[in-house]
Amino acid sequence: MAEPTRAAPDLADIRAARELLRGVTIETPVETSRWLSQLVGAPVLLKCENLQRTGSFKSRGAYVRISRLTDAERACGVVAASAGNHAQGVALAASLMGANATVFMPDGAAIPKERATRGYGAEVIFAGPTVDDCLAAAAEHAERTGAVLIHPFDHPDVIAGQGTAGLEILEQVPEVRTVLVPVGGGGLLAGVALAIKASRPDVRVIGIQAAGAASYPASLDAGHPIALEAMRTMADGIAVGVPGTLPFSIIREHVDEIRTVSEESISRALLALMERAKLVVEPAGAVGVAALLDDPGAFEGPVAVLLSGGNIDPLLLTKVIRHGLIADSRYLVLRIVLPDAPGALAGLTALVAQAGANVVHVSHGRADPSLTLGDVEVLLQLETRGRKHADSLMDLLAQNGYRADHA
Repeated sequence: MAEPTRAAPDLADIRAARELLRGVTIETPVETSRWLSQLVGAPVLLKCENLQRTGSFKSRGAYVRISRLTDAERACGVVAASAGNHAQGVALAASLMGANATVFMPDGAAIPKERATRGYGAEVIFAGPTVDDCLAAAAEHAERTGAVLIHPFDHPDVIAGQGTAGLEILEQVPEVRTVLVPVGGGGLLAGVALAIKASRPDVRVIGIQAAGAASYPASLDAGHPIALEAMRTMADGIAVGVPGTLPFSIIREHVDEIRTVSEESISRALLALMERAKLVVEPAGAVGVAALLDDPGAFEGPVAVLLSGGNIDPLLLTKVIRHGLIADSRYLVLRIVLPDAPGALAGLTALVAQAGANVVHVSHGRADPSLTLGDVEVLLQLETRGRKHADSLMDLLAQNGYRADHA
């Protein structure tokens, strides 16, 4: 499904891409994170591509690719496949250069990403559950209409454009020792790795994937791209079922390590970025911070973490916040069996109040066949101050004869 690719870009190509992007994209800020620095024991800096034009790094590669089309090619229009970030980058670049854009998006794509893509003037067509389905539809559209396929990651111009973020990291954090980069198809990681390793081979470049969509570990073990049989992750921006051919070859040669993070870790990272850094980041953009939270001692500092995007559906954001609170034990749902007698519930809630937890919701159930006659099941939804507080609450309940299970 990938279009034919040329040779990998080099440092000169990435520098040329940077000149093309002047006045189009911004040099996104790097913010020092005190709380992550304390956790890691070394400086941690956040490269805020969530503040980039269109809300992600994707506008870099899309603009470079479309700017290098001939007038005749642009007159035929462009077509892309994307869960939303590449879609916006392509739509913006096409509008700036007077080309018509058609974008195939997965069913259920985030509403803000869809609306923003349409707002930049692109036609949006839904084409199946995954980005890979959309890539197939986009390739068919290109074959049928003559439109130029702007691949989200498997093209040297796109990789060169994404690599400009790596040049900025080296200039903004000259003492950097480790760079953490989200990876889906691999265009961003490949570009950043090329930019950094060309002048600083001592810097470790590490790609981070969502465990539920981790195509690179098995592919690297096999020595060639392997398609996943299924994917399941909230990180739609990096939910790509098979590595790109060109990015794979670059990553295999220039990237030091690929790590994976769980959905719980992504949720905790996204919540922590909101609370501590005051940054709204989409799940794909938070995976580098998730890796730090999972294993803070594994990375030599200073560490630069690339936050790849901030385009998140508010509905998903509410779910992720709740998920993050649960993962951090700040929101508990407990199942407790009580005698079905007056005062039993009052005694339980009094004990919860004594522990300083807040009851959000209480529900009763008597229909569970596992309950004995005369018992009632109570589901308690509680707010706590964190893991230590939650553990002390569970200890207090056990000391008073209650068996509380996490629901």
